[in-house]
Order: sequence, then C-alpha cells, then structure tokens
Amino acid sequence: MMALSTISGTNGMVTAPHFLAAQAGCDVLKDGGNAVEAAVAVAATLAVVYPHMTGIGGDSFWLVAEPDGAVHSVHGCGSAAARADLGLYAGMDAVPTRGPLAANTVAGTVSGWAAILESGGGRLPLSRLLRDAIHHADTGVAVTSGGAAIAAVKGAELRIQPGAYAAIFEPEGRPLREGDRLLQPALAATLRRIADDGPTDFYAGALADMVALDLAELGSPVGRDDLAAHQASRPAPLKTRITGIDLYNSAPPTQGFASLMILALFDRLRAVQADGFDHVHGLVEATKQAFLLRDTHVGDPAFHDFDYQGLLDDPAALDAIAASIDPARAMPWPRPSAQGDTCWFAAADKDGRMVSAIQSTYFEFGSGLVLPRTGITWQNRGSSFRLAADGWNALRPRRKPFHTLNPALARFDDGRVMAYGTMGGEGQPQTQAALFYRYVRFGVDLQQAISAPRWLLGRTWGENSTTLKLEDGFDDKLYTDLAAAGHDVERVGPLTAMMGHAGAIVRHGDGRLDGATDPRSDGQVAAW
Repeated sequence: MMALSTISGTNGMVTAPHFLAAQAGCDVLKDGGNAVEAAVAVAATLAVVYPHMTGIGGDSFWLVAEPDGAVHSVHGCGSAAARADLGLYAGMDAVPTRGPLAANTVAGTVSGWAAILESGGGRLPLSRLLRDAIHHADTGVAVTSGGAAIAAVKGAELRIQPGAYAAIFEPEGRPLREGDRLLQPALAATLRRIADDGPTDFYAGALADMVALDLAELGSPVGRDDLAAHQASRPAPLKTRITGIDLYNSAPPTQGFASLMILALFDRLRAVQADGFDHVHGLVEATKQAFLLRDTHVGDPAFHDFDYQGLLDDPAALDAIAASIDPARAMPWPRPSAQGDTCWFAAADKDGRMVSAIQSTYFEFGSGLVLPRTGITWQNRGSSFRLAADGWNALRPRRKPFHTLNPALARFDDGRVMAYGTMGGEGQPQTQAALFYRYVRFGVDLQQAISAPRWLLGRTWGENSTTLKLEDGFDDKLYTDLAAAGHDVERVGPLTAMMGHAGAIVRHGDGRLDGATDPRSDGQVAAW
C-alpha cells in the first residue's frame, strides 16, 4: 500500500473512503456549499460508488460542530416494521442475516439527509448535491479492488436472494471484477426522483409506493405504512470531558456511549509511549469495561431508562471503573460481539463548520435484497435483534435496533476541532480510540495515527473469533508482552480492511485544516 501524508487546506476539506465521494464533496464546497451540503453529496455518492458498504436502503447518523461552538446531531435510523414480531420468525433461533426476513426495518438514510439539510443553513439545491451520485449511477463507475474482493467472497450468498442483485452486480453471470463498470440506472432514476420531488417522496410519495411494492413482492415485512410512519430524530449528542478536550458522539441506539467510555477511562490510565504495552493493553481493557456496559444498557432509548449522560458526567464513577482495570493483566474475555460494514466521512468548510457522519446497510450489501424498480439495496440492520420476549435489543414492532454506527467529534481547549471515525462494526470504538490517542496524547502525525498498525478485540467483517487481533508492524515485544498478560493474541498479517476504514479532519484555531484517510480503503482527502 502506498504511503500517505497528512493533507492540509484552508477553504474546505472532505475525507471519505472512496476518492469519487471525496471529490464530489469538495466540488460542492467550491460551488459555495457548506460542510453539511458537502457531506450530503459525499453520502449520496458513496451510496453509488461503494454499494457493498452503504446505500440509501440503510441508516445514517450525523454530528455537526457549528462555528459558534454548538454541537448537534441527526439520527436517520429506521425502526422495525409493524409486522416484524416474534410470530414472523417462529421456529427460528435468530433473525436471518440475508433475505426478505432480514430486511425488517425502515431505511432511514434519506430522512437523515433531509433533516441535516434543514438545519444546515445551505443554499444549494438538492439536485446539485446529488448531481455526481446520479451521474455515476447513470454512466457507471469502475469497481475498486476492495469492492471486487467482497463481491467475489459474498457472491454465492447474495445472488440467490430475490430481487435484482445478480442483474446489477453480476450482469455477466459472475461477480464484477476490479476495473469492471458498475451501472445502476434504476438507482440513478431513484436519486433523480429524490432530487426533483424531495426526500419525503421516499417515505410518503410515489417513490414510497414503488419501494413498498418492491419490498412486498420480495417478501419483506416492511410496508407502506412503516415508511409513512418514519421520521428522523434529533437527539442531543452524548458528551464527556477528558484532559483539555470535550468529546462528542452519537446517542443510543448507537454505541457512541461505549466510544466515549473508552476515551474517558483511558484518560485515567498511565501510558507513556505510543503503541507500547501500557497504551495498547490500557485501551483494550477500557474497551472491555465499555462493552460490558454497552451490552447491558445500549439500545432503543424508548426501551431503556439508563442515564448514559449521567455516567459520562460522573468523575467518581469513571474513576472507579478505571481503577478496576489491572495495568498488568487482561480481564478474561470473550463476550458476544457485533459485526457490520459502514462508511464514515467528514467535511469542513471555511466558516468553521465540521460534519462527522456515518452511513450503512450493516452487512456487505445489507440483506442482499436489491429492489428491482428502484435499484435500492435494503439493509439488514434488524438482523441484530434478539428473538426474545424481552431484554436487551429484543425484537419489537417499531423498535429501533442496536447500532454499531457512531460518528465522533472533539473540541480542544486550544481551539482545535476534530471530526473522526471509521467503519468496522465492533472495531469502530477501538479504532476511534487508537487514532485519537495516538494523535492527542502521543503527538503522532494525523495520517500516521491512521496508517499505523491497529488492533481489534472481537470480530468484524464476518470474523467469529473473540481474540485480540493485531496487524503486523508493532514492535515484536508487544505481541509477546500482551500474550504474557493473558490476552488471546492473534496476528492477522499486514494492514487489512478487517481493521476498518478510518479518517479524520482537524481544524486548527487559525483556520488551517489537516486531513487523513485510511490506506486500508479506496479513500482520499480532497482539500480546497
């Protein structure tokens, strides 16, 4: 993989895991758009050029740092269908991960676009923001190496699903290869409808009728009434304070709470060297503590009364949890873990506004259902529901499922603002913590903080083990010391997409912008 360097700019910046999406967002900035408008252009373009990771048939979450210091959020997060109850899955041990019964929640992404634009203060028409996405869907885009690799591995389980998957993604009877042109005319027409008739058409107009008809014919429980009942929400972001920095992340049903807990706990631990034993061991053990809380309390807030913000605001409680971490020994693990594939991206404009956002269909190509009339790949986020009468993340009609998605922001006392995040399911909070503390505590260059080897406790990208996975490139002694401390160490080779596709933008007090992308992705930083 090619070595990357931190990119700097002044008028605006976008980072995304696909270069065409980054370019689309930067061009919006050049045309007078703000960071929110640029981010929507990125989101739409990713839905076309990175369909194995994201799409308008999924969900989206947004954090915005305004120039005046305010931070607000939008959740474009769909709920389970009214028909998605335990009776629908009678005789099953779990919700399927592919097929019609996996497509059991409303897609909230487009509602997220609408809601974030309503509060963004922009001037450009939606047709301009979706222009590049429509063009790429109409005229085609070259398949990347990463997209081709996933299509080859997952093809057997996807081509057998009802719908248009094979017609679009295997038009010659085989998975598309690197460099092949991916054409999506039906998706182009759908995006054009959204641009012309507005995002509400997806949920309450002629487009909603088409979507509902497709879903019904393919066997999904999501109906026209479920689409009409959906609305994006605007919960207050979760926040916590560490030394010299205010941290923000998304509220439940996302795991943003866990991401903030990891950072708050590690702030209380000793570590003097980047990627040394104290650093890696400390973050791994903080992750375990955060995940124990997450897996007990985080889900649809309508079904929980846990005071997430209260714990994050309680120094004594955080001190006590941090004190329970043994600085020399690993706490026994495994725990159940979550997988998923997403796209994180960010944008910053010349006025000081920054956006951190993430969009996903959950697994690669979601449920595998591609709607023939609209070209939409529908998510399988609801496959994370438990088929249980009650308890954590138990399936209920109109309940929101637990989400791994969680975009992050940080405001520094010295005037810097940082937007950062990654894809990677269970690995998202861990990668956020790795790149954040490399940059913040140890002064590592922003791009190097992302490019350097990473670790993952648990599974992602279909991995079923709960080992502590580490890429090659750390000091040899680290692997030995971690194993001796009781960690179940597994070396996974050189840089791998298993560790997520991360990125970051930092705005300095003087207005200068620094950006970085992940060499594990097909991404780019586009600066102006």
